[in-house]
Amino acid sequence: MNRAPGSAAVLGAGVMGAQIAAHLANAGLPVTLFDLTLDAATRGMESLRTLRPDPLFTPETRSLVRPAAFDDLSALADADWIIEAIVEQLDLKQALIARVEPFIRPDAIVSSNTSAISITAIAEARTPAFRARWLGTHFFNPPRYMRLVELIPTADTDAEVVRRIGDFLDHGLGKGVVLAHDTPGFIANRIGVFGALRLLDAVDRGEFTIEEVDAITGPAIGRPRSATFRTLDLAGLDVLARVAADLGRRLDDADGTRHFALPPLVARMIERGLIGEKSGGGFYRRVKADSGSRILALDPRTLEYREPVAAVLPALETAAATPDLPTRLCALFEDPGRVGALLRETVGETLLYAARIAPAIADSADAVDWAMRWGFGWELGPFEMLDAIGLGTIMTACRVTSPPPLFADALSAGQNRLRTAPLRPLAPGLLVLRSARDHSRVVRSNAAASLIDLGEGVLSIEFHSKMNTIGAETLEMIHAGIAEAEANFAGLVIGNEAEVFSAGANVMLLLLEAQDGNWDDVDLMVREFQRATLALRASRVPVVAAPAGLALGGACEICLHADRVQAAAETYLGLVEVGLGLVPAGGGTKEMLLRAVDGAGRADTFPAVQAAFETIGFGRVSTSAADARRLGFLRPVDGVTMNRDRLIAAARHVALDRAARGYQPAPLRAAVAVGGASHYAALSLGVHLAWRAGRISDHDALVGRKLAWILSGGNLAHPTTVSEHYLLDLEREAFLSLCGEPPTLERIAHTLRTGKTLRN
Repeated sequence: MNRAPGSAAVLGAGVMGAQIAAHLANAGLPVTLFDLTLDAATRGMESLRTLRPDPLFTPETRSLVRPAAFDDLSALADADWIIEAIVEQLDLKQALIARVEPFIRPDAIVSSNTSAISITAIAEARTPAFRARWLGTHFFNPPRYMRLVELIPTADTDAEVVRRIGDFLDHGLGKGVVLAHDTPGFIANRIGVFGALRLLDAVDRGEFTIEEVDAITGPAIGRPRSATFRTLDLAGLDVLARVAADLGRRLDDADGTRHFALPPLVARMIERGLIGEKSGGGFYRRVKADSGSRILALDPRTLEYREPVAAVLPALETAAATPDLPTRLCALFEDPGRVGALLRETVGETLLYAARIAPAIADSADAVDWAMRWGFGWELGPFEMLDAIGLGTIMTACRVTSPPPLFADALSAGQNRLRTAPLRPLAPGLLVLRSARDHSRVVRSNAAASLIDLGEGVLSIEFHSKMNTIGAETLEMIHAGIAEAEANFAGLVIGNEAEVFSAGANVMLLLLEAQDGNWDDVDLMVREFQRATLALRASRVPVVAAPAGLALGGACEICLHADRVQAAAETYLGLVEVGLGLVPAGGGTKEMLLRAVDGAGRADTFPAVQAAFETIGFGRVSTSAADARRLGFLRPVDGVTMNRDRLIAAARHVALDRAARGYQPAPLRAAVAVGGASHYAALSLGVHLAWRAGRISDHDALVGRKLAWILSGGNLAHPTTVSEHYLLDLEREAFLSLCGEPPTLERIAHTLRTGKTLRN
């Protein structure tokens, strides 16, 4: 195979195998999913309908997956890449691979998804030709969403095979690829399980509560909100026990027996069946309540559930005022109280362990850091954390008498850290924006956004307010970015490398002005937003929006007005203003109407307009970039990038390509077809029927009629054509009138306070 895989097969239709097959299908590959019987493989396929989070970009993607039985392996002849994903048992894996070898093409690549078993051992009895095309590809669960894939070659694996599969995992599947040595647990599980067991030991000994550990080991130290025990509940204690037992068995006594023995608490919980969410409860249990549900916490002494006891940890409250994670981490680690004690006893030991074993499990400290970032959601990898705290501090606090060999050179040179520069990407073309910022190519900046020279003649607008919300300073930088790009650059990219592209317009100021009745100021705010989106459309250089993660409300409107969108595969676009009792007024309603009319062509436009009405009216948010295309937020000309870290580079390429083709902005349209009174009547009837059936409130109905008014062209007796400016005026008028409605202000206030939508 001298190209990217064009087809694949997955051996094993369990939860993991089925999800790997699903993500291969997300990338457009036809996949054959094998299991013991055709029925078992079919059940694996059917499970894709019910798994949450959804493993498929769209429901239609499932059609690319075909079930098959191990009794008929002839279909393997069509597969470029075969992935073994059966149960974690060496003899069964060896037997299956022996059955598979005669059926595969001489150029097909075969890999195992094992999380712990030796890759070399699985294929030790196979032919040299097979072993040259054999390696480990350890996906993390769930495969669609977890970034990490550990790529594990053996001594026999051909280097070109490693390069080709690594390249496809990166570009084709959007994965963060880390080369790992064929050692027990590879990289991430070896370190992650070690760290989890240290924290379990602390609870087992009665030194800390479950709630205290989760409060300390979550976002405060750059870990996910699920922290330690919620994460273990999601993964399953049975999985932790299996991996720990395997590590204990395969590592020598000095490491395995001492470091990977399960605390008695875990054994007791497994015996009781308290293994996590899949059993109904682990360290936490969700129970039904009158108001919906509530979470109970486990008492480690009695193994009974009780109301959670809030952790009282003053050091965490003090640290919350420090936004810089390295500074905060250092302060918490040196805290003389309970927070510092836990971190030194557990996290400190984990960092030292990572430093000791790093040369045996990976080629570099960078690989270890990225593995933990991508595999366990750490904001800083182990070596980044060591540098933030300081080598000397770690050694003193953890009473280390013999430092890890990796410390030696730094310490002998009088340095307190291992790196002199930030963590580097593992491959060219990754995190382009971060690299530009690190090289001081910031052209201009304010509190909400920056202009950054991406190189190659392209400028970028990067949002960096809280949740990247859009306010006056953001709009100011959009206009400045357009002017700067038109004067000195070939193209403009709007994007960032944060988890969220933008949560939309900052509605706090809107609420304050509306509550005070400052309608001229509200009107000006809407006009300024419209002026910014129109400026993007009118730019004399191509503007490429590069959304990833959430791109809601006003952020979606920015994307709708860019010349092109290059979206990350995991992009969740939506016009959600109806949830606030408003309508999209930054050109979003107008743009969705244009797309509906254009898509209908010469046919009756009403079905397409009705679909746009429902998309906006129900506040639909795409579940992926592929779904965004179905909803009309992306056009056929817009692109999708699987690897989030390559998004800015891909958007830059699109901007340069558009410029090279002699870019000219599309003029605003003077004749947009609208349906007038007939469309308004039909849309309003739907709103009325939903209200009569009790599916929507009085205020929902009012908002729905305002939306129908815009999409039908307003007060027009007959179908006709109107200008884009006319439609923008309708948007603004509807928006302003809704701002004067008390239920709208109640919705905005409720959402700002709770983060949830109020249906009043």
